[in-house]
Amino acid sequence: AMKNPVPQAASLLLEKLLLLVHIRPLPAGSGGETPPPAPGYYDTSCFKRGDLLEVPRTLFIHFGIYLGENRVAHMMPDILPAITGDRQQIQQVVTNKRLILGVIARTASVRVDTVEDFAYGGSILVNHMDRLFEDQKLVGTTAYSLLWNNCEHFVTFCRYGAPVSFQTEKFCETVKMIIRDQRSVLASVLVGLASIVCLGVAPSTTLPTIFIPFFLWMAG
Repeated sequence: AMKNPVPQAASLLLEKLLLLVHIRPLPAGSGGETPPPAPGYYDTSCFKRGDLLEVPRTLFIHFGIYLGENRVAHMMPDILPAITGDRQQIQQVVTNKRLILGVIARTASVRVDTVEDFAYGGSILVNHMDRLFEDQKLVGTTAYSLLWNNCEHFVTFCRYGAPVSFQTEKFCETVKMIIRDQRSVLASVLVGLASIVCLGVAPSTTLPTIFIPFFLWMAG
C-alpha cells in the first residue's frame, strides 16, 4: 500500500525550515534539544571586548559581539518576546522551535549569552570582517527579517556603525541574475515572434530556436 504523503510532506517542510534558519535538524528518534557545550568548552582568552564573532551554520552565518567576561551580545529570532514579558523565561537558551516560530513571526530578541550558548557547538571566527570596513549596545525586543534586519546587520552596526549583510546582498544579486536571464529569454522569443509576423513564416529550422527557450522559460 502507498504511504500517506502528508506526514512526509510535513517532515520535508520542517527540514527546509531548519535549513533556512541555519539550524541542523535533530537526528531521527531524538527526544529533545541538544544542549550547548559545558562552560569552558571555548577558549575565550583570545577574545577582546568588541570582537565580532562569527559561527558558520548550514546555510548562513550567525554573528555576535563579544562583551568580555564570556558574554556575547547577539540577535536571535525568538517567538517568546511576542507572547510573554517574563524575562527569566525569555533569557533561557533559545530552542529550535522558538527560533523557527520567531522567523515566521518576524520577531527577534537582542540578548546577552555565554559564548557556549551563542556558538552552540559551532566553530568561531573572530573579526573576520575587519578587512571589509574602515570604524552602541542594543538589548531588548526588536523586529526581525531574514533578509533586511538579521544578526549580521546587528553586529556590523554595533562594530562599524553601518547595518550591512553581505549574505543578503549575495542572495539579492543571485535573484537579480535569475530575473535578468529569464527576461533575456522572453525578449528573444518576442523578437522571434515579431520577425515571423513581419517577414512571414520562418523556416522550419529556426522554429525550435524560437520556441525551445520559450518553453524553458515557462518551465523555470
